[in-house]
Amino acid sequence: MTSETEVFLPHGWKRPKGYANAIVLPKGRPLFIAGMVGWDENEVFQTDDFAAQFRQALLNIAACIKAAGSRSDCIGRMTIFVTDKQEYVGSLKQVGVFWREVMGAHYPAMALVEVQALLEEGAKVEIEATGVVPE
Repeated sequence: MTSETEVFLPHGWKRPKGYANAIVLPKGRPLFIAGMVGWDENEVFQTDDFAAQFRQALLNIAACIKAAGSRSDCIGRMTIFVTDKQEYVGSLKQVGVFWREVMGAHYPAMALVEVQALLEEGAKVEIEATGVVPE
């Protein structure tokens, strides 16, 4: 591994929008962040707006990254679970704004899955992340 994060695109493939196909992280200790929903530090949802819950879930991820002594560009993979694909698609512009606000221009390998429901009542999105705490 190198000391910096590297993003790879297979030859001839179209560049993905908002995620990476392949990423290599710097050397470091593994970092696993549990699924974060869009509630605040007191486990209270402040809104039922999808994009706002997405932003809060990202802020929760960012807080865990910081607490572990890492950086957003050291996240290599995220899985996003949403309860309504159409609500996600309808919120893409605002989701993109919130992504750049919280995560900057770093786009890890990602999967997005529509699920019937999330465990926490009122949650519309849950995001889990995997990365490293760099050496």
